[in-house]
Amino acid sequence: MKTSPESPLPVGEVSRLIGGWIDRLGAIWVEGQITQLSRRPGAGVVFLTLRDPSYDISVSVTAYRQVFDAVADVVSEGARVVVLAKPEWYAPRGQLSLRAAEIKPVGVGELLARLEMLKKSLAAEGLFAPERKKPLPFLPQLIGLVCGRASAAERDVLENARHRWPAVRFEVRNVPVQGVHAVPQVVQAVKELDEIDAVDVIIVARGGGSVEDLLPFSDEQLVRAVASCRTPVVSAIGHEPDNPLLDHVADLRASTPTDAAKKVVPDVGEEYERVRMLRDRARRCVEAFVEREERGLAHALARPSIEDPHRMIDERADHVASLLDRGRRCLGHLLGRAESELTHTHARVVALSPAATLKRGYAVLQRADGHVVRDPGEVTADEALRARVAEGEFSVRVEAQNEARSDARSDARSDA
Repeated sequence: MKTSPESPLPVGEVSRLIGGWIDRLGAIWVEGQITQLSRRPGAGVVFLTLRDPSYDISVSVTAYRQVFDAVADVVSEGARVVVLAKPEWYAPRGQLSLRAAEIKPVGVGELLARLEMLKKSLAAEGLFAPERKKPLPFLPQLIGLVCGRASAAERDVLENARHRWPAVRFEVRNVPVQGVHAVPQVVQAVKELDEIDAVDVIIVARGGGSVEDLLPFSDEQLVRAVASCRTPVVSAIGHEPDNPLLDHVADLRASTPTDAAKKVVPDVGEEYERVRMLRDRARRCVEAFVEREERGLAHALARPSIEDPHRMIDERADHVASLLDRGRRCLGHLLGRAESELTHTHARVVALSPAATLKRGYAVLQRADGHVVRDPGEVTADEALRARVAEGEFSVRVEAQNEARSDARSDARSDA
């Protein structure tokens, strides 16, 4: 329809048009949890409110008394039901509701079957994988606790944890742990504690209950919220046989709230005893080490080389002196022999030297350029020569060639 500020539709017309469109819708099966149930005496209509357990969404349902009486004995507030209903529009108030034609309670077997299907689906995504689980701190300083207000689970966790370690501190979030408001408030509490940096571990605790009572802790929204936490989460729901999906996604499962306190917080008495045992063990190890080293030191000191360190030097002193004397004698003999050989060699050199030859009466003739005359043919008549003898030298002159040769021969024969 075309509308404008100048030609708007009246409210009644708008409500009528919406009602006409809704009347064309068919009947559908709807599942939810009954949060309000109103049965007025004598009234032919029963009013219910169906709520989605995972989200804060609800819708009004009306049912004729004969329709509701068929399940009145097994259906009450908090029960999960499946309703065949057709949407209706109440034009005077502009209110949408569902008109129930049939109501069926959801049985425990059907709920367990649905939970098993959800468990397989989440496991296939890897939300339950062991490698995703985070280790718990040895001694948490601040523990986040999500539990019911003034519940036995809260008392068990607080008392047992403080008994084991008096200095432990808690950040508690009290929320509904069953019913239609449980899931969103538990999810919100877990997220708030996860955002606090000082919180070292989060415990989600609840006492025992029926399968229906523990359904909020198998809700997909809560499972995914716990899987996305950066802080380790401990599940302490119900008793040992209870096994909601929260146990599989949590980093640690505790069979009861008391067991959660024991697993999260160490016992101060046990730790003191462990420290004492480790201290005694360390003392025994140190004492054994010192005794072993003392025995080794005593054994080393008992050795002759350590007991009398100069003994070996004294024993070797005589041997060193003998070797030193022997070395000196050998060196003296070598030096004496070398001196004798040097004297003899010097005598031979002196005897064979040109000076010794000159002392026996020989002379050496040299020309003016210093060359020694070895052949008479090398000189000419009237040439001036120098004669070198043992005691000095003097000048001579060549008289004639023939005479020089005859003189040279005569000198040669006299030498021979």
